[in-house]
Amino acid sequence: MFCKSSVFAHLCSYEQSLSVLKHAKLSKPGMITKTSIMLGLGESDDELKETMSDLREIDVDILTLGQYLQPTPLHLTVKEYVTPEKFTFWKEYGESIGFRYVASGPLVRSSYRAGELFVQTMVKERANNTS
Repeated sequence: MFCKSSVFAHLCSYEQSLSVLKHAKLSKPGMITKTSIMLGLGESDDELKETMSDLREIDVDILTLGQYLQPTPLHLTVKEYVTPEKFTFWKEYGESIGFRYVASGPLVRSSYRAGELFVQTMVKERANNTS
């Protein structure tokens, strides 16, 4: 999708991101896909739930959720500091809708020990399935 208007630039980026993740999943059977979301930019709970649902619809496996921190005064400002309890809620919610692994916390970043923690989760799943 090509957007001329900056009004829709965020939508194009979102749709393009979903398209890339979907293509990656479809191009190689068994591929594990992962994406990240920074919280604290003014998103509503409903918007986050919708985004997580969109990601599950294209079978994204791993999701990381972290706190957005303003790197310089020229960047977007933090609208909210998300509580640890809310990050726990989002982890549990994400896993309840089918993500294979969700890393969720204020200091979580896109690469946040994802590989190591995912492997631990898969080992636990296999152990539970053989019991």
